[in-house]
Amino acid sequence: MVKFQALRQEMDERTCRLWAASEARALGYGGISAVAAATGIAVGTIRSGIRELLAQESGGAEETPRRIRRPGAGRKSLPESDPALSRELLALVESTTRGDPMSPLRWTCKSTRRLATELTRQGHPISHTAVAALLGACGYSLQANRKTREGASHPDRDAQFEHINAKVKACQKRGQPVISVDAKKKELVGDFKNGGREWHPHGTPQAVRTHDFPDPVLGKAIPYGVYDMTRNHGWVSVGTDHDTAEFAVATIRHWWRQMGHRAYPHAREVLITADSGGSNGSRSRLWKIALQTLADETGLRIRVCHFPPGTSKWNKIEHQMFCHITRNWRGKPLETLGVIVNLIGHTTTEKGLKIKAALDRRPYPKGIQVSDQQMAELNITKDTFHGDWNYTIDARTRAKRKV
Repeated sequence: MVKFQALRQEMDERTCRLWAASEARALGYGGISAVAAATGIAVGTIRSGIRELLAQESGGAEETPRRIRRPGAGRKSLPESDPALSRELLALVESTTRGDPMSPLRWTCKSTRRLATELTRQGHPISHTAVAALLGACGYSLQANRKTREGASHPDRDAQFEHINAKVKACQKRGQPVISVDAKKKELVGDFKNGGREWHPHGTPQAVRTHDFPDPVLGKAIPYGVYDMTRNHGWVSVGTDHDTAEFAVATIRHWWRQMGHRAYPHAREVLITADSGGSNGSRSRLWKIALQTLADETGLRIRVCHFPPGTSKWNKIEHQMFCHITRNWRGKPLETLGVIVNLIGHTTTEKGLKIKAALDRRPYPKGIQVSDQQMAELNITKDTFHGDWNYTIDARTRAKRKV
């Protein structure tokens, strides 16, 4: 407080205590904590001052001790009374940074209670609350992990981003569809805890299971999405079997039949942007075989551009569609597959995002092998720049396009 700083040098110990007590009383509920935080005066000192004020008001001021300690009197702070304390505490906290394998807390959680116990064992008696205060004075605070490291980046990462951007703009300029595809995180089906909160009457949270063991009957839901980057519309198929390349392409097929061919009646090609791994990975043979089948069925020229490894977060579907789905069902247990489909299908944004969703119960077995002969029969053309990431699949016959 500005008033306290201006008067501090003019007030003795007792006057300072009584002034802080009067300010705390004037503030009402929470005043003691507020004054203590603003001035640095201990909560116990302020409470003592309040008791003195109450004694004066009740006429018992004569019995109240008016002793004032000389400057410098009173109990010394821990760093003053034990100069080695701060050094020993920092040695324990920084053992990980220093790489000291002999530190007693090298491989344990460094809670304030553990630190206090170890310091006391070393001859520095201290409470866990005092440890927390001392760490704060040394510039420490509780920190969580932060996802910032992406690993070693591919030397052509930026060039591939520019290549994808150029392809997307060119395709949109021609009026052809551009879609971003990916699988969302698998979700447990049942009355399980779901992250986030939503409004309920006070004291009536929705009860869910205490353990997140998959329900053997309900199983898991596998959402795979298609995001139309031009129209800001999306399609999600909620699978129940496996996230395979056939399931990924089946979802693209559903999008084309339910949404794509109506939005782009004159489309002759489609550009797909996808991650480099998973069911739609750049090295997946089954992914290319399934896309060839789709091209043969629809007569569409299918262009594919994969993001470099380790850059999946740049895929548009992640931050243009999936994040809004997660936000829409926050705090809601995904009790049935129908609930999941409805929550996805009712996800919208102020910028016009619209999503359609459907359940796909068909089996998609894992472990399907693709022969070299099947790969040789693909009508695939690799781009001159990173043909492993950028390629085009044309229909093997020029039959009339189907929907």
